[in-house]
Amino acid sequence: MSANDDLSFLRCEIGYLRSAIALGKPVLGICLGAQLIAKALGARVYANTKKEIGWAPVSFSDAAQNDRLLHGVRSEMVFHWHGETFNLPERAVLLASSAACRNQAFRLGDRVYGFQFHLEVTPEMILEWCHDDAGREVSEPLHPFAHSARAKDVARLVFGRWCELVKGRAEARRRCRSA
Repeated sequence: MSANDDLSFLRCEIGYLRSAIALGKPVLGICLGAQLIAKALGARVYANTKKEIGWAPVSFSDAAQNDRLLHGVRSEMVFHWHGETFNLPERAVLLASSAACRNQAFRLGDRVYGFQFHLEVTPEMILEWCHDDAGREVSEPLHPFAHSARAKDVARLVFGRWCELVKGRAEARRRCRSA
C-alpha cells in the first residue's frame, strides 16, 4: 500500500493526522504511518531507489542523541518492509538513516514522530508477512529470529519512552482542567 493510493480511508487518515498535529496531539507513525504523516505535512512520498525488506542497520543522527525517544540509541539492526520513502516535512529533524533509505526516522516539534522501519515487529509477525506476501521479491532470507532479541529491547525502550510522552501530555491536560 502507498500513501499515494487514491483510497477514501487514506484521505481520511491524512485528514485525521493533519487535525491531530494541528491540535498538538502526540502522533507516531510507523512505515506507511510515517509516509502518511509526511504527506499530511506536505512532503512528497515516492518510490525508493531500492526496496528495503529484511534486517538492515539504521544509524541514528546526532539529533537523535538529544531526542526524548531515541537518546542513547546509535546504530541498530532493525526490520524493514518498504519500497517507498518520503522527503522530510518542513521543519522536521532527521533522526535516522540507512544505506538504502536516507529518511528512516524524523521528528516534528516535540511530539510528532515518523519511523520508516519496524521496531514493533516480532518474529511471528515477520513469518506472517512473508506468508501473506509470498510473491514479494526478497534479496536474502529474512531470518525472523536473527536480531529479534535486541530489537525487542530497543522497541521496549523507545515505545516505553513514547508512552511516557503520551502519559505526560495527558497528565498536563488534566492539571490544566483542574486549575
